[in-house]
Amino acid sequence: MAKRARIPSNQRAAGDVPPETGSRPAAHVTSLDEARSAALECQACSLWQYATQTVFGDGGPRAALMLVGEQPGDSEDRTGKPFVGPAGHVLDRALREAGIAREAVYVTNAVKHFKYVPRGKRRLHKKPAEAEIDACHQWLEREFVAPRLIVALGSTAARALLGRPTPVEANRGRLLSPPGARAKLLITVHPSALLRMPDEYKAEAYRRFVAVLRVAADYVGS
Repeated sequence: MAKRARIPSNQRAAGDVPPETGSRPAAHVTSLDEARSAALECQACSLWQYATQTVFGDGGPRAALMLVGEQPGDSEDRTGKPFVGPAGHVLDRALREAGIAREAVYVTNAVKHFKYVPRGKRRLHKKPAEAEIDACHQWLEREFVAPRLIVALGSTAARALLGRPTPVEANRGRLLSPPGARAKLLITVHPSALLRMPDEYKAEAYRRFVAVLRVAADYVGS
C-alpha cells in the first residue's frame, strides 16, 4: 500500500487524516508565533541535547511560496535563523535571479536542530536519521502557513513532506500534486549540494537550480 503524503495538515484538503508523528509537546498551539515559542522546548528526539537552539521557520504566514530544507547548519544553529550560512547565500542569489523576493517566502527546515559531528573546532553536518525527521514533522504540522506551492530542497525535505524516500533527480522541476494536498510540490536539490560540486559542474547545476525556482515563481505569480 502506498504511503500517504506527509504535506502538513494545514496544506491538505479538508477531511484528510493527519499523519502519525512522534511526541507532540505542543498539541494546543494555534498560531505561528505560539508554535515558534513551543518549538524552543522540543525534546522529541535527542538532537536538542547537542544543538545550540531550535531553528524555526522564518517568513510571513501569508506567503504563497514555502521552501523546506533539510536542517540548520552551523551558522543557523548559532543565529537561530534558517538559511543564513553559505547555502543560504546561494539560495538568496538564486531567488533574486528567479525574480522571488526572500522576504515574500516562508523558509524552514524538515529538522529544526543542527545534527553534526565535531572535528576539532569545526562542526560538520550529519544527515538526519528517519526517526529524527519523523519526530520533527510535528513542527511542519504547526507552521501555520498555507502556501500555494512548497519547494522541497533536497531528499530529506522530500522525505519529510511525502513520507517516503523520493529521488530528487527523477522528480526535479516536476510540479507534483500530492494526494489530498491543497499545495503543489516541487522538488529540487539543496543549495548546499551546489557548494560541494566540482567546479566544472557548478555553473550548470546552479543554472538548473535557478530554473526550478523560476517554475515556482511562475506558478505562484499566476
